[in-house]
Amino acid sequence: MNYTLMKVVIAPDKFKNSLTGEDFCNAVEAGFLAKNSGVEILKLPLADGGDGTIDVVNYYLKGSKVKLVVNNPFFEAVEASYLYAENTKTAFIEMAEASGVKLLKPKQFDCKNASTFGTGELIEDALNKGAKHIILGIGGSATNDCGVGMATALGYRFFNDNNQEVEPIGANLSEIKKICVLKAHPRLQTVKFSVACDVTNPLYGKNGAAYVYAAQKGATKQDIKMLDKGLQDFAKHLEATFKINVQSIEGAGAAGGMGIASKLFLKGELIPGIELIKNLADFNTKIAKADWIITGEGKLDTQTMSGKTIQGVLTSAKAKNIKVAAFCGAVDLSKNDINTMGITYVDAVIAKAKSLEDAMQNSYNYVREIAETFALSLFSSKTTRLK
Repeated sequence: MNYTLMKVVIAPDKFKNSLTGEDFCNAVEAGFLAKNSGVEILKLPLADGGDGTIDVVNYYLKGSKVKLVVNNPFFEAVEASYLYAENTKTAFIEMAEASGVKLLKPKQFDCKNASTFGTGELIEDALNKGAKHIILGIGGSATNDCGVGMATALGYRFFNDNNQEVEPIGANLSEIKKICVLKAHPRLQTVKFSVACDVTNPLYGKNGAAYVYAAQKGATKQDIKMLDKGLQDFAKHLEATFKINVQSIEGAGAAGGMGIASKLFLKGELIPGIELIKNLADFNTKIAKADWIITGEGKLDTQTMSGKTIQGVLTSAKAKNIKVAAFCGAVDLSKNDINTMGITYVDAVIAKAKSLEDAMQNSYNYVREIAETFALSLFSSKTTRLK
């Protein structure tokens, strides 16, 4: 039986190690169509800038993977890749590909001697290909060099008191006395950079890049003190060169200072990851006149409203007065908390599965089952909105 046409937007994050965002969309679509073949369904998988973001980006970019050999954090050759869409001249680059902890074993972590040079090489390659818009993800870095490595790869030069070039690593930031911008890649002036940045840490100080993040990248207490001083010293030269109050920039300390480096050396805009992906998907335009948005993530908990995908969905839905349902792997919130968030309907895979292993292995089938149950409740309800 067909009911009055209803518009449903499916906009989830992935279920980590279990279900991709696109798979979630397909499962929900299958569940709905089993109960109502006339419903209008729009699939808009999302991500918040964490792992798996590259697949979601390519859902919209429809680009191809570019592979090249660049420098890893310690100037050793490594094969890295990024996405490039020729039709829109858009590139998506993750700094973790060239400058990330994922390239190292924990015993190798040593952010004071690490560099973002390889990330700059990826950016340079995209610029030379003709990119007009570069989306840069700065999560998962192994570095604390305030982006001087990246900038060096793009033609910026950093000199010490003896007018000698400084090796672009975190340990050398205090040695830098002069920044030369004259040989920076010419296309940096015309290319748009959008930078996924989900933290608000300042560049230096107790809440800055070194004190908050360097320990997990292999820094000792002595290293952290030295790195923080380096960031403070280097900030003075950034301020003199770019005429900006560095410490006032929210997110400046992201990824060992790549936040401020992206803003100044690339003239980039720092944007929360979920907002960047929503922009790419043209999300706020496409959800117009929807009756429901169905979202989801692996676990609905207190972290959900800290820049996660569901928070981004709820922000857009509230602005357009659209109801939201959340199908999640697990739910660790009270009904009151869920209502306060603005979620009208919630269900969890773990509530139906025999075990966690069963939930992980068969999440597609359980999400489809949840969608069928939800669809049935909608189409039998007197509250179904007529178009």
